[in-house]
Amino acid sequence: MIPLRDNIPSSRTPYLNYSLIAINALAFFLELSTGPHLQQFIQAFGFVPGRFVGLLGHLPQALPVMFIPLVTSIFLHGGWLHLIGNMWFLYIFGDNVEDILGHGRYLLLYLVSGVGANLIYLIFSPFSLMPLVGASGAVAGVMGAYFFLFPGARVLTLVPIFLFITVLELPAYIFLGFWFLLQFLFGAFSGVGPQAGTGGVAWWAHVGGFLLGILLLYLLSPVRVMNPFRRQERI
Repeated sequence: MIPLRDNIPSSRTPYLNYSLIAINALAFFLELSTGPHLQQFIQAFGFVPGRFVGLLGHLPQALPVMFIPLVTSIFLHGGWLHLIGNMWFLYIFGDNVEDILGHGRYLLLYLVSGVGANLIYLIFSPFSLMPLVGASGAVAGVMGAYFFLFPGARVLTLVPIFLFITVLELPAYIFLGFWFLLQFLFGAFSGVGPQAGTGGVAWWAHVGGFLLGILLLYLLSPVRVMNPFRRQERI
């Protein structure tokens, strides 16, 4: 399912959300500029669980090598479709979450969700030597926050049904709930260990990022999110 738009207008321009999209795009062009050295670049700045675990015995000297990729990896992508997919979901759902949290707390939610999603993936695949890249965990955190804030919002959705494609208007809790269920099921069937990343998708990072987004929403703005239907007059 592909979201086309939602029906919750922002009360202010989501400058930070636009900036995050721009930074991700610029980082991708930086990847492309490395040419034949792309794989070395991804190895250096992508998150490699096995390398992280291997460096635990070399603290504190290894701290920069361990933790810098936790952040840089969430701004890198494995291809055009990977980038466009993540940024489109961020564009659809991020503006309203920024509207509620404000710029600073929204940035914190995005970064912590992304880093936390990497660490959750580490739990399920601690010895993988495949670099993990992508904003999916951070975007999943934004989607988790949206899920709680705007459950009754309407999401215009492109839905493939067998050989046909139709457009449906779905409640946000159905669209995002179904998305989360798929990530969980794919993660469960992919298993734990090296096979957890088969197919090139870190499903558990998506699951973890989504749940972290809900948790962080409470931690960052406990008073303002007590009533998730508080802004449903706009629907």
